[in-house]
Amino acid sequence: MFPCTSCGLCCQNISHIKELNDYDLGNGICKFFDTLNNNCKIYENRPDICQIDKMYEIKYYKYFIKEKFYIENAKVCNLFQEKYKLDKSFRIKIGD
Repeated sequence: MFPCTSCGLCCQNISHIKELNDYDLGNGICKFFDTLNNNCKIYENRPDICQIDKMYEIKYYKYFIKEKFYIENAKVCNLFQEKYKLDKSFRIKIGD
């Protein structure tokens, strides 16, 4: 399972994800992101695109081994965290 640290930044940066256009409040934040509790209000029923493991099984298994897919996703997560100056304790470490 992908080692998400629940920072919430992916849910706050959806403006360029076409599959999530209907979820965007207009500012890049998902309408189901709970900003007070920093979590997803529809987590159990969230779209496939929001589920790293499910997207690997559906599509990306053709292009990556699972560890490489996780590494690529972790890079994006960590870049967001650096950009927003999130505490380093949220960084995702894979293969270290």
